[in-house]
Amino acid sequence: MENKTNKILIICNAVLLLGLIGIYVLHFTSAPKSKVNTEATAPLQKEGGLTVAYVNTDTLLAKYQYAIDMEQELLAYKDQMERSGRQQMEQFQKDYENYLKTGSTMTLTQQQAKEEELKKRAEKMQTLEQELTAKIMERQMSENTKLLNAIFAFVREYNAANQQFDIILRQTFNDSPTLYLNPGMDITQEIIDGLNEEYKNVKGK
Repeated sequence: MENKTNKILIICNAVLLLGLIGIYVLHFTSAPKSKVNTEATAPLQKEGGLTVAYVNTDTLLAKYQYAIDMEQELLAYKDQMERSGRQQMEQFQKDYENYLKTGSTMTLTQQQAKEEELKKRAEKMQTLEQELTAKIMERQMSENTKLLNAIFAFVREYNAANQQFDIILRQTFNDSPTLYLNPGMDITQEIIDGLNEEYKNVKGK
């Protein structure tokens, strides 16, 4: 009997670990918290003595307005960085071509100074793309962290105020650790509604 109980606990711990790891790899990422007033409607499901529910994170990200707004802002930032890079490259090309045309009218000292300046700028152009890409990735990681923090904080508050599930799993199309989940355990829409209400209140302030 004791061995059977231990096996159940090991399985439950493994499921919990997979669920926690899974939600951390949401391809997107803290909003201030507001009072949770969403009432849970999904029935409690018993698995090994634990109460379990799940959230479809693909649907959540597609319908959570904060995630939608964040994605649009990231795309705008990416476009801005790429436009800045093109402008710097184009300006360097113009300055270089202008020097080829007018360099002969400069003194030797002026030519040396200009060539040194162009050399430094050329070296910078070689690493410009990597620098801009790094800035975009840094911005995305920062925003993803904020998004995840907002989701985690809300789910904790929701769970404490309502059903008090032992485990809330995530389901996603690409890499879900589960092959099947009872639809009766689905609390996705409740979480989405609560998150959007919270975001609406925060955004309106």
